[in-house]
Amino acid sequence: MTTPVLTSIVPGAGPLHSSAYFVRLYLPVKFQASPPAPLPEQNLHPDQWPSHCIAVGSFSGYARDQNIIEEAKKLALSLSRSSWANSTNHPGKTAYSIAQYINPFRVIGRVNEVWFDVDCKSNGVETY
Repeated sequence: MTTPVLTSIVPGAGPLHSSAYFVRLYLPVKFQASPPAPLPEQNLHPDQWPSHCIAVGSFSGYARDQNIIEEAKKLALSLSRSSWANSTNHPGKTAYSIAQYINPFRVIGRVNEVWFDVDCKSNGVETY
């Protein structure tokens, strides 16, 4: 498995206007020039991110529905009190993403992050 495993939440995209999600797996540099082809029945698609900025909040333990929502709220509150208040979700299609760095069999020392896309240029930050 690669790290991080990134789960992005798309609000209202699921059935009956529920949230949907998609999972991204990082492809190490040594495989990026010639990535392995997924099996057709897996319905996997390559995704290449352009350079962009994200706001990150870290938390420990297992990433579960309840604590993910709480951590996203904490990051949103923190951003609302900063110069980044009006720059979230730019130009993203997701509400937020969860990055998980540790395999599920490890109980101690777990590292997770909640990510919001932010508009760098509105705060004078350039991307490369």
